[in-house]
Amino acid sequence: MLTATVEKPSQKLNLVDAIQRLSVSYHFDNEIQAILQQLQKTHESDDPEYKDDLYTVALLFRLLRQDGYYVSCDMFKKFKDSKGNFKGWLCNDVKGILSLYEATHLRVKGDDILDEALVFTTTHLESVASQLSGPLAAQVTHALKQPIRKGLQRLEARHYFSVYQEDASHDQVLLKFAKLDFNLLQKVHQKELSEIASWWKDLDFPRKLPFIRDRVVECYFWVLGVYFEPQYCFARRILTKVISMSSVFYDIYDVYGTIEELDLFTEAIERWDMSAADKLPEYMKMSYQALLDVYTEMEQNLGEEKSFRVQYAIEAMKKQVRAYHQEAKWFHQKYIPTMDEYMPVALTSSNYAMLATTSLVGMGELVTKDCFEWLFSNPKMVTASEVVGRLMDDIVSH
Repeated sequence: MLTATVEKPSQKLNLVDAIQRLSVSYHFDNEIQAILQQLQKTHESDDPEYKDDLYTVALLFRLLRQDGYYVSCDMFKKFKDSKGNFKGWLCNDVKGILSLYEATHLRVKGDDILDEALVFTTTHLESVASQLSGPLAAQVTHALKQPIRKGLQRLEARHYFSVYQEDASHDQVLLKFAKLDFNLLQKVHQKELSEIASWWKDLDFPRKLPFIRDRVVECYFWVLGVYFEPQYCFARRILTKVISMSSVFYDIYDVYGTIEELDLFTEAIERWDMSAADKLPEYMKMSYQALLDVYTEMEQNLGEEKSFRVQYAIEAMKKQVRAYHQEAKWFHQKYIPTMDEYMPVALTSSNYAMLATTSLVGMGELVTKDCFEWLFSNPKMVTASEVVGRLMDDIVSH
């Protein structure tokens, strides 16, 4: 076992970091949690590795916090001088500075020292990047463009292969295993995408509905950012189909449907029954049928005891469509809503809550009814994500 070969805290941290960045941590969940739990309990000890080693302290902070463990940023105070500035000798420790830089992206409100550290580390790394060479140079350059916290795990793993294998201390067995796992899982993803593309081709929407955006590959790629592990094959297939259908509906409401047609379409979605499609124009009928088929597929795969999940997903889609409809009515009426009127509707139309709900449907026993109830209670975490996504989208399209 890989974890049995390491003893020092720094060795354990480096191994966990490598396993996670090589995107094989899902094979070692129990071992990783055991290590992190141990380190979380002992990190305030007098171990010399936690005293003046900025790299190790920052790595410990990042690994613990990104896995949800409580850890205070006060551990970085020892790296400041009496004037409140980061100590000058730190500038000679590029590896430590880089580790601190990555840790700053796990900061939360009130972590003032990490706000200062982000400025300090970014400024220093930018000034020395052109003077570095080897794996460290590649890591610094990449980190300034794409911090670990903000990257897609599979893309970051592919980049990290070349960096890790140049590290003289790399574990050859781990690297070989990670590459093999990456290639095997890529084949799984390619097969899934082929099946989804076949479903999309059979619908023939790009030809029958030429006004829509053809985004099925983009949607699948987005879903891989949610979960890439092999056990979530069904979840990926369902979520990709729902995102694709949501994109079709957005284009219908935003660029094509008349307000009269949109009124009928919204009413049909509320009824959620194919008989409700009788009054719809042909292009809406085929879209409506495709939507209901996706959710029927969910029910058939989940079975009766988990059908409650589908009901939550349906309700989330209905809320989504109501928001699209309200925005369409404002547009056709040439009405400019106030911010108080706009935001509740716009947050729903951002898709976050609907996609979060749907992403849970196919995740097996991990997800309980309480998870869906929590999502439908409008938690601050979801609302904050909606606000960020909505306003970023509005800024781009303004």
